[in-house]
Amino acid sequence: MAKKDYTELAKDIVAHVGGKDNIVSLKHCVTRLRFNLKDEAKADDNYLKNRDGIVTVIKAGGQYQVVIGNHVPDVYEDVQKVAGITGSGSLDINEGDDAKGNLFDRFIDLISGIFQPFLGPLAAAGIVKGVVAILAATLGWSTQNSAMYAILEAAGDGFFQFLPIIIAFTSARKFKMNEFTAAAIGTALVYPTLPTTVAALAKLKLASVLGIPFVLPASGSYLSTVMPVILAIWVGSMIERYMKKITPDVVKVFVVPFVVILLTVPLTFLIVGPIANVASDLLSNGFTSLMNFSPVLYGFLLGGLWQVLVMFGLHWAIVPLAILQFSQNQWTDILLAAALPNFTQTGVLLAIILKTREQKVKSVAMPACISSIFGVTEPAIYGVTLPMKIPFYISCGVSAIIGACLALFKIKMYAFGALGIFQFPGWVSPSEGLTPMWIGIALTVAAIAGSFVIQMLVPVPYLYGDPTGESVTPEEEVAEVTPLKDIKQEIIASPLSGQLIPLVDVPDEVFASGAMGKGVAINPSEGAVYAPTNAEVTLVFATKHAIGLKTENGAELLIHVGMDTVSLEGKGFHALVAVGDTVQAGQKLLEFDMNVIKAAGLPVITPIIITNTDAFDDILVSQETELKTGDYLLTTVK
Repeated sequence: MAKKDYTELAKDIVAHVGGKDNIVSLKHCVTRLRFNLKDEAKADDNYLKNRDGIVTVIKAGGQYQVVIGNHVPDVYEDVQKVAGITGSGSLDINEGDDAKGNLFDRFIDLISGIFQPFLGPLAAAGIVKGVVAILAATLGWSTQNSAMYAILEAAGDGFFQFLPIIIAFTSARKFKMNEFTAAAIGTALVYPTLPTTVAALAKLKLASVLGIPFVLPASGSYLSTVMPVILAIWVGSMIERYMKKITPDVVKVFVVPFVVILLTVPLTFLIVGPIANVASDLLSNGFTSLMNFSPVLYGFLLGGLWQVLVMFGLHWAIVPLAILQFSQNQWTDILLAAALPNFTQTGVLLAIILKTREQKVKSVAMPACISSIFGVTEPAIYGVTLPMKIPFYISCGVSAIIGACLALFKIKMYAFGALGIFQFPGWVSPSEGLTPMWIGIALTVAAIAGSFVIQMLVPVPYLYGDPTGESVTPEEEVAEVTPLKDIKQEIIASPLSGQLIPLVDVPDEVFASGAMGKGVAINPSEGAVYAPTNAEVTLVFATKHAIGLKTENGAELLIHVGMDTVSLEGKGFHALVAVGDTVQAGQKLLEFDMNVIKAAGLPVITPIIITNTDAFDDILVSQETELKTGDYLLTTVK
C-alpha cells in the first residue's frame, strides 16, 4: 500500500507550533510528535487540538506533544521535510538550545530523549527473546540441539548485550556530541576480552592505574549496563566541547575524537564507571525495598496511575529503573503492574462500541480498540475515554486491581519492551516455564472482562450527539422532533438583550472552535430568554440552562446560558416551556438569575448556535455590538 501524503497536515503543524524557527528539537514515540520549542506561547493550542488528523495537544515534561495516532511515523517524516529537519530514528535535531522547564522537566526530557529512539527495536528484541523462551519450554530447543535456536537467541540477546553502544549513540544526541565518537566509547565498555584481561591483571596485582583500581561491575562486564555509558558520554561531551574550541580547524576532524576517546575511556573505567555502578545499585536496591515493603500496594498504585503518568510523560522517571534492573538480573518486575492497563481500555471501548448511539464515537472507538490490543492507548485515551471521563476512571480502577494481582503472583518479565499481546512470550520463566504466561493471559482476560462489564452497567456519555455539547446520559436524551418544513433561508432575531460577542471569543473550546456549529454569543444584560422566531421546543436540558428549538423553516437552534452552568444543577434557572411546545416569536422561554451564575464564578456569556450548520451554505451574523431582544441577530442562507 502506498504511503499516504501528510504534507498539508505537516505544514499546518509546523506553522502552528510557531514555525520552523521556533523548533529546537523534534522526535516521536508510538503516537506523538514531541517538540522542544523555543517559545511555547507561539504555538496555537486551540487550532492544533481542533485540526483534523490531530487527536490532541499535551504540554508535559518540557515537551510540546502533538498526539497523532498510529501513523505518526509518516507524519513525522513529512514534518521533517516541511521544516527542513534532518536526522534518523525518532530523535532528530537539537540546535543548541537546552530543554526548558524545571529540573524535573529537564530530567524527563533527557531520559525520554535517550531511550525513546530505540524502544521499537528493544521491544522487537524482547519479543524474539520471548519466542526463544517458548521454544525452549515447549520443544526443548537449546544451543546444543538446534542451530535455529542459536540464531534466534543471538537475535534476541544481541541488542541487550550491546545496549551500551546503542545508549552511547542516543546519549550523544542529547549531549550534543559526535555520535560515532560516542559509539567508540560504548564499544570500549563491551570489548569482548576485557573481563578475562582484568581478571588476569587482578591475579598479578596489576589491576590499577596511578593507584586507582581497575575493576568491572559485579556482573563481570559492562554488557547490558545503562548508567555508566550515559555518564561516560556526558563526560566525553564536555571534553569534546572544550577540544573543539582550542583545536585548529585543519586538524579538528581527527584530533578532537582522538583526545576525547583517549581521555574519556580511561576516566570511565577508573572513575565514572565505578561511580555509576554504585549509583545503579543504590537506585535498584531502593526501588526493590519499596516493592518488598508491599508489592500488592505498589502494584495497585502503579497500575491505577500508569495511564496518567504516560499522559504527562512522567513514566520516564520509572522506565530507566526497569531497564537497569533488567540489565542486572535479566528480568524485571518494576513495570509489571503497568503491563495490562491497555487491556482495560480494550474492555471499556468494547462496551462503548456496543452501547453508544453516536456513529462518530463508533468510528473513533473501533480503531482505538484495535490499537489498545497491541499496547497503544493514546487514541483510546485522548479520542474517547478521557473526554467521556467515566470510562477513563473505570479503566484506571480496574488497572489498579489487576496491577495488585500481578504483584501478588510475583510474575516477572524476562524480555523487556514489548507491548500488548506481544509481551506474553516475555513472561515465560526459565524455571517455571509457561505458568507465569498463562497467569498473565488469565489476568488479561479479567482486565478486559472486568472493565467491559462495569462500563456496560453504567451509562455511556455523549461526545458529539447531544446538542448542548455537555456530557449527558442516554436517560436524559430528548426524542428527536420530526422536521416541520424543508430547510430554507430565514432571519432569526436575538433571544436576549446584551453585548454581541463573536463565537471565537467564547471562553469554551467546544463553542469557540465551531465544533457545535456556527453562530454568535451574547453577554446578557438581563436574565430572560425569548423565542427568536416561531419554533418548536426540541430540548429543555435537565438543569434548565439550555434550550433547543427547531424553527418553522428547519433551522435547529441551541441557546446555552452561561459556561459550565450545568454545575449549578438548575439553581437560578426557571424554564417556562417544555419539550414539544410550539412557541411564537417574542414568547419568554426561560428566566435565569445572573447573580447566582456570577456568584459561582461562571461566565454568563450565552452562545446561540445553529447546530445543523452543515445544512446551510452560510450563516450571516449581525455586525452590531449591542442588541435588544427582537433585534436582527443572524440569517441562515440556503
